[in-house]
Amino acid sequence: MLPHLIKASATKTENRKKIVILTATSGDTGKAALESFADVEDTSIIVFYPESGVSQIQERQMTTQEGANTHVIAIRGNFDDAQKGVKAILGNKLFSEKLNKKGYMFSSANSINIGRLIPQIVYYIYAYLELLRNSKVSTGEKINIVVPTGNFGNILAAYYSKKMGLPVNKLICASNVNNVLYDFINTGIYDRKRRFIVTNSPAMDILVASNLERLLFDMAEEDPKMIKKLVAGLSKEGEFSISEKMKKGLEDFYGGFATEEETFESIGDIYRKYNYLIDTHTAVGYSVYKKFKKDTGDDSLAVIASTASPFKFPGSVAEAIDSKHGLADEFRLMGVLSEMSGIDIPGALSEIEKKEVIHKKTCSINDMEDVAARILEI
Repeated sequence: MLPHLIKASATKTENRKKIVILTATSGDTGKAALESFADVEDTSIIVFYPESGVSQIQERQMTTQEGANTHVIAIRGNFDDAQKGVKAILGNKLFSEKLNKKGYMFSSANSINIGRLIPQIVYYIYAYLELLRNSKVSTGEKINIVVPTGNFGNILAAYYSKKMGLPVNKLICASNVNNVLYDFINTGIYDRKRRFIVTNSPAMDILVASNLERLLFDMAEEDPKMIKKLVAGLSKEGEFSISEKMKKGLEDFYGGFATEEETFESIGDIYRKYNYLIDTHTAVGYSVYKKFKKDTGDDSLAVIASTASPFKFPGSVAEAIDSKHGLADEFRLMGVLSEMSGIDIPGALSEIEKKEVIHKKTCSINDMEDVAARILEI
């Protein structure tokens, strides 16, 4: 949907510049954005991803992307490094001036762009309407929403849907062992000074959740000076703490996290009980939801956001179901998962191993701006 929103916005504002989409991805956003913007007139898209921070399938999805206006670069760092680099480029006034002279302007396709969050709000309203249609809830009955969370975008959309009137009790923020959001929700202290851990749920391997700024802005009664102070503290000292008054805004949330072992257990548990495959991120959500029920005794109906296909993480999913698959090739394991579940391999993934790798560039964190400049010839 985002390309259509951007084109409509450009038309409405009478913008005649070519739009450059600059995005950092932890795996999923990158492919979605590339597919959406490939060969779209008057756009160009540059995607940076962490070289060792995505699954083999996710990487192949991006590096085989066709389209004359698509550019994919692996960085030698993690997602936080990629996101920090993208933000630095977007905030560089001199670079923007050069871009402007060439007839370009920047935008982004990951969740730092509000255009990503607007459609996600609809997910939760739609989910509630489906529950009503199927007589699972009565009108006005509150539900809980569980979201596997990394950059805090998807769960923020759920928060906005609640503010708009959706009957929601708790927003359950599910983290993996990079549990900086879990700590923040439970203490009011955001501390990124910790070891970055590469996990089997890579879209959640994030220590600086960009969209948290939007929640803080709401909690601080839309005081931009307060938010600037908090974000500066995070940048300079690696942490910030919020006031007791702001902490009241966290009452909408429950924070929990799942270990790697718990993630694997959840995948196996769901498969054996329901013959249903879930990916590693959804498994984090399910695991944290079980803890929420145990901690609170709240047995209200819950919607768990299943945020990725299990076929994008076949190694972890197959191993969780049967450890004998632990060392097998991920491309072969997609077939194994298909046989296990009776579900066809998604069309976009079925022939991906045979597709030509088009994008082979890598760069250091410090070279991201230079790489973007060379691509755009500025």
